[in-house]
Amino acid sequence: MIAARLPRPRALLLDFGGVVVQSERRDTWVTELATEIVAMLGAAGCTELTIDDVVRDVRAAAAADSAWKNAMSRLSAPAELTWRMYWSEFVAADWPEQARALVTSQAWLLCRRQGELRSTRFARNGIEDLLRGARERAIPVAIVSNAMSGIVHRDWLAQAGLDKDLALQLYSDELGIRKPNPELIRLACRALAVAPSDAWYVGDNFDRDVVCGIRAGVGATVLMTARSTHDLPFVVAQTPDAVVDDPADLLRLLTRTDERHP
Repeated sequence: MIAARLPRPRALLLDFGGVVVQSERRDTWVTELATEIVAMLGAAGCTELTIDDVVRDVRAAAAADSAWKNAMSRLSAPAELTWRMYWSEFVAADWPEQARALVTSQAWLLCRRQGELRSTRFARNGIEDLLRGARERAIPVAIVSNAMSGIVHRDWLAQAGLDKDLALQLYSDELGIRKPNPELIRLACRALAVAPSDAWYVGDNFDRDVVCGIRAGVGATVLMTARSTHDLPFVVAQTPDAVVDDPADLLRLLTRTDERHP
């Protein structure tokens, strides 16, 4: 744990991936998704595309989406890529008209399915204790996260029984804006009736989370190290107020503020 003397928060805002959960990519997700898409197209009488065709374009879309997200981290107030745009342009731009129309019409469902198939998610060490500790201190906790499909995150939290300890969940795909747009954090603070300066924001990326917290004027920006934390797409000038290893470490940091602010 590396930290300056931090103000005690009146709200705790957490990223989802890398903070609440650690994800492991499933090697078979592209083939599984492509198989389902070809079956959907075939049911509508659209048979021009093979599984190999769809696998190729789903892989290309995922790579393009990753590059797009890195570019958006340079903007002052980026908007989120819509579900329809992802499927109509990133995946199906050169598909036959019927196939393109079909996946565009089912874009929300396909984004959800991609999110379900793409990764297996595990709770990070100490997340239950952290949420319990915040509850005992009467500190509301909100999820503020970029997402292709926020409903996948909502479903995981509900299945894990963690949603009951959350006051709020905000996801970029549902709101149309993405970090490092500071409005995402500011909206959460308005919903919780706290000033950004009274909140901590905790994320695992420099270019999206640390930059977003500083832009929003939060009381403390906390970086939680995860697998991809130091894989920066470019040099980031902003630095966090604290660095922690996992939710258990974050709870220890929160406990330290009790000693200074009884």
